[in-house]
Amino acid sequence: MKVVLTGSLGNIGEPLVKELVENGHEVSVISSRASRATEIEALGAQALIGKMQDVAFLTWAFTGADVVYLMETMEAVGDMFDTAVDFNGAISQIGEHYKQAVAASGVKNVIHLSSISAHTNKGNGILLFHYNVEQSLRSLPEEVNIKFIRPVGFYTNLLSFIRNIKSKGLITSNYGGDQKEPWVSPLDIASVIAEEVDLPFEGRTVRYVASDEVSPNEIAHALGRAIGLPNLKWEVISDETLLRHWLGIGFNAQVANGFVEMQASQGTGQLYEDYYRNKPVLGKVKLEDFAQEFAKAYNVAEF
Repeated sequence: MKVVLTGSLGNIGEPLVKELVENGHEVSVISSRASRATEIEALGAQALIGKMQDVAFLTWAFTGADVVYLMETMEAVGDMFDTAVDFNGAISQIGEHYKQAVAASGVKNVIHLSSISAHTNKGNGILLFHYNVEQSLRSLPEEVNIKFIRPVGFYTNLLSFIRNIKSKGLITSNYGGDQKEPWVSPLDIASVIAEEVDLPFEGRTVRYVASDEVSPNEIAHALGRAIGLPNLKWEVISDETLLRHWLGIGFNAQVANGFVEMQASQGTGQLYEDYYRNKPVLGKVKLEDFAQEFAKAYNVAEF
């Protein structure tokens, strides 16, 4: 099949391209950076260079595809330290561009990389834009089949703790403790998407993706052991303290408030309510596996 991917060659895109090519699909990859073309072609895919904000380009890129894979990221619209960026607005607009391009191109099968909590516009903080994009795509005509893939929190998000561990010897967040929560590896996400490409498309479906379920304290123990700090602690601070810190280092206010709200929802379990109603089979990459990757990044990081 002809498969067109947005998202270039990120943590999900690269393994996904490899798997789809190995499965015999004709793969094209959209990237905004011309410098990515050589890497994309080296994987056996065609490079399509253009922007997600360009509906005419997207329409051209999608035309003739059997399946289109859609994703959007904060990095695609700006720096989290740029106080002028409206991330929710800009990413929600990309969703509208996707909708217009899918309709104009005649594509009938879509896979959308969404997120946990995209079923609601309440209490999900910075993840609100995933809800907005899902709603845009759901307004497409019924003959357009859409598979919404909703991963939980990425293991790679834990890399943001490296600076604090190196400077203060601990992890700090506005939630913590022994309550387990789901985490996911980009490799498991790529495998699920590749699997869904080959499965029948019918109507609108939702599939959650997770690799492991562990508590904040278990995360601290696993990461600490991997980096030689077996007594590493996960310290809980207030929402106000965390927000003040992030604003103090220059975070975009929408981003800072959005992450505080999202993480508070992690602590109460609200973020995972629909996940547990539709719990998936867990993937292959466990926390202990990621801890080794974390240790490599930790050991070379300089702050």
